[in-house]
Amino acid sequence: MEYKDYYQVMGVARDATQEEIKRAYRKLARKYHPDVSKEPDAEARFKELGEANEVLKDPEKRAAYDQLGREWKSGQEFRPPPDWDAGFEFRGGGYTAGDTDEYSDFFEALFGRGFARGGGTSGRQAFRMRGEHHHAKVLIDLEDSMNGATRAISLRMPELSREGHVVTRERTLNVRIPKGIRPGQQIRLAGQGGTGLGGAEPGDLYLEVEFREHPLYSVDGADLHLLLPVAPWEAALGATIKAPTPSGVVDLKIPANSNQGRKLRLKGRGLPGKQPGDLYIVLQVALPPADSEVAKSLYRQMEDQLGFNPRATMGVA
Repeated sequence: MEYKDYYQVMGVARDATQEEIKRAYRKLARKYHPDVSKEPDAEARFKELGEANEVLKDPEKRAAYDQLGREWKSGQEFRPPPDWDAGFEFRGGGYTAGDTDEYSDFFEALFGRGFARGGGTSGRQAFRMRGEHHHAKVLIDLEDSMNGATRAISLRMPELSREGHVVTRERTLNVRIPKGIRPGQQIRLAGQGGTGLGGAEPGDLYLEVEFREHPLYSVDGADLHLLLPVAPWEAALGATIKAPTPSGVVDLKIPANSNQGRKLRLKGRGLPGKQPGDLYIVLQVALPPADSEVAKSLYRQMEDQLGFNPRATMGVA
């Protein structure tokens, strides 16, 4: 997809106030409204303006969009960075007006269903007795889920300054991370959302959990996966070797005649819980380097005596 420079579309500077953005939109919307404009590209420009306004008029969307950086150019090939919106605290999000089909893939990728984690508590519904529920995505370590933990987590909340600029206010919360929590699950912090009106109770804060990349393990639901290097003779002859797991080193039996990619399951060694996940160990056959005369001699003996052709099934020698 292509990056869209919403400030360029609206013809305003990146540090424009919300009032300046509002005026620019009104002026350009009148110019390109399809019912009155004689411009040949009026309909396309009007849709483009609507999308830019949808982002820049909303301090939360604007702050998240701004953090992508200034180096992006309009029309440049773009993919959202992983967890680009982690650490931001939102009241809701998603679409506030118009038909969702009118928005571009770029908008959908940033502010579509994934952004609207709140499920419908938009800013226009703020004037309720109880405070709004807030939502944020946070990153934790695998070990936090394996053992449970309490972590200080900082969140940035976009808001308007007195001068009309979008600024972010940071707060730090001590959060108890439940043992066994999975990616995508939420931690509810009662009373940490928006302030209630007229003395009513505040809303809650929901933290959607994602895991930081781990040097050894990848996470799939409650299951863990580990790529484990083995020597060719361990894979061919079978062996019992030491293997890491999140709960400690175990003795792992490698069946004879194992091939590259063979998957071994350690039941219950994944994320803990009422139904604990499993640990899947995927064998990766590692070749010793031919960096000595002894090693080269052994490889030549294998070549001479085994008659092995790994491409035999491909019809080539």
